[in-house]
Amino acid sequence: MKTTAYKKLLITFFALGSWLFIDSQQYPDSLLRYLEIAAKNNPTLLQKFNEYQAALQKIPQVGSLSDPELSVGVFLTPMELVSGNQVADIRLMQMFPWFGVLKYAKDEMSLMAKAKFELFCDAKLQVFYDVQRNWYELYKIQKDISISEKNIEILKIIERLALVKYKAAPSAGSGTTSSNTVTSSGSAQKNSAGSSGMQTMSAGQGNSGSAASNQTSSQMQTSSMSSSSGNSDLTDIYRIQIETGDLENNISLLKNQRNTIMAQFNTYLNRAVTSPVFTYENIVVDSLELSLMAVSDSMLANNPMLGMLDYEKQSIEAREKMVTRMGYPMVGLGLNYSLISRSATAMGTPDMNGKDMIMPMVTVTLPVYRKKYNAMKNEAELMKTATSQNYQATSNSLQAEYYQAVQLYKDAQRRIRLYDNQYQLASKSLDLMLKSFSVSSSALTDVLRIRQQTLDYELKQVEAAADLNTSIAWLKRLMAFSQIQ
Repeated sequence: MKTTAYKKLLITFFALGSWLFIDSQQYPDSLLRYLEIAAKNNPTLLQKFNEYQAALQKIPQVGSLSDPELSVGVFLTPMELVSGNQVADIRLMQMFPWFGVLKYAKDEMSLMAKAKFELFCDAKLQVFYDVQRNWYELYKIQKDISISEKNIEILKIIERLALVKYKAAPSAGSGTTSSNTVTSSGSAQKNSAGSSGMQTMSAGQGNSGSAASNQTSSQMQTSSMSSSSGNSDLTDIYRIQIETGDLENNISLLKNQRNTIMAQFNTYLNRAVTSPVFTYENIVVDSLELSLMAVSDSMLANNPMLGMLDYEKQSIEAREKMVTRMGYPMVGLGLNYSLISRSATAMGTPDMNGKDMIMPMVTVTLPVYRKKYNAMKNEAELMKTATSQNYQATSNSLQAEYYQAVQLYKDAQRRIRLYDNQYQLASKSLDLMLKSFSVSSSALTDVLRIRQQTLDYELKQVEAAADLNTSIAWLKRLMAFSQIQ
């Protein structure tokens, strides 16, 4: 039983793995995948992260004691002493700063490292926003190309209808002329057969002449209308070809813009600028999932730039405390060792002859030059004031940026609702116009105008959806929300 269960589980895992592999091969790229690549490869992020790692290495540097000093002196000619001859003098000294200096130095560097990490987080959010913004711009251009190509196909259909109308116009005019001729001849014969005598004959000739005149006038009018209709149809064909040429030129321009944006997009991912970029056929409209007031509160509480400035202010406060204690004396503890050799002429006691001497030492610095310490304190106070002002300025800038994002967000929502309704109406109108045009009851000008409106509304739908997702990405960037941690 267990063996059977294990086999079923293994088969399930294999099937699931195969499905994931096939799915990843079918959709190798997505916006989420691009964000992952940017998080791993973007040079700016790697730079900021390495700066953070370097800042961490400063903590053990400033939190350690200064290196001890070792000095060795050797007498080329031994110095004669009472108890022997001094050969060498060895001195070891270790300086100790005032209590708290090392602690506050470590606090300063730790807080500065945290500020560097917040700067790295802000750079990551900015790169993610830039990736999404460029991806949505690329999506809009790709959809613009697709819609323009579709409209070229519509124009070709209209051109074929206009060409059919143009070819049918002369034959229709000829049929009308023949019918009028036959009708006029029959009327003349009828009038001639019903008359008698010279007067009647004369009257018949007069009617026959009048009928011939009416026939000629009718033929000229019909020929003029046929010529006018043919010229109008030919003009319609030219106008369609002009519209097609403009659309083809616009598609070429859009493809150049697409290449430029793709190059910019690939630089964020740190890969070849000519690498292809995958976009969806249709994007799903994103949702903010929070109220705008909650976004504002989260922005002020979690934005990395504000966090960085707060850590900078704390680090400056720690530096101010460190500088205050640096103005106190430093104490040095050391040991002096004198190497003495035996001397035959020593006048002291024999037990002391040639015996080395050890002397403990204490050194104290005298910080009497107070200007530099006072200047260091003033520098710390001014830097703290400047950081507070920078914090307020950054907060104001974020709030202004927040209102710009909210404006784009609300405007995109309104445009989505508007253009969806307008596009539906324009599409229905275009269908009716095409049917009317095919039976010659609608002018080409009206068809082209409705077609252009349909194109505009479809493009505006795409732009509104992309702008809405871009505004949401902007708001999430301000509130420090990231899909990739």
